[in-house]
Amino acid sequence: MSKYEVVEKFVSINGEGTKAGQLAVFIRFKGCNLNCKYCDTKWANEQGTPSQPMTEKEILDYVLSTGVKNVTLTGGEPLLREGIENVITVLAENNLNIEIETNGSVYLDKIRKLHKENVTFTMDYKLSCSGMEAAMNLNNFDILNSNDTVKFVAGCREDLIKAKQIIEKYNLYGKCNLYISPVFGMIEPEEIVNFMKENVMNDVNMQIQLHKIIWSPDKKGV
Repeated sequence: MSKYEVVEKFVSINGEGTKAGQLAVFIRFKGCNLNCKYCDTKWANEQGTPSQPMTEKEILDYVLSTGVKNVTLTGGEPLLREGIENVITVLAENNLNIEIETNGSVYLDKIRKLHKENVTFTMDYKLSCSGMEAAMNLNNFDILNSNDTVKFVAGCREDLIKAKQIIEKYNLYGKCNLYISPVFGMIEPEEIVNFMKENVMNDVNMQIQLHKIIWSPDKKGV
């Protein structure tokens, strides 16, 4: 069995996305290929960060021990882990709901070809405030379906304009779930709502990360 470097595992509520407010088991894998300016988990990507090597069976056993049916695989970037499809498969075959939080740079085709209906993507589109927009894999828009989510994290009005352009260019209205969230401390949520009203952005959700309201924005394990 392969081993995967896990830097955190815990139960909390899902702070964002379609299952926001629901209990979820979080498995955070070490490492990322991007370096977003606003990243709140940079510590998980540093080479010296302590981690726990876990097999797919050990990950499954931990998840099952919690009794929680929603599982979020996150990072870092979980899809960079060699053999991650084995983790996804073993979790999916145990009737769990698997959400993969992915940064938008990794091609999703390999995971989609697993044909697991209980596996969904929450994919970021990195806007200009991240400094990583050039890394986005635009082919992923062909792979997403109505169970998946595209999340735009906006830090300024220019980001909102670009999010609208991407949604329209790739015909994302009705194709997948759409969320816009503010970069914490950079833009007021009211500005996002006003932009959505001005542009009549039906089927788009404005969402504030719940875990940053309930706990300190820098708190780990939540």
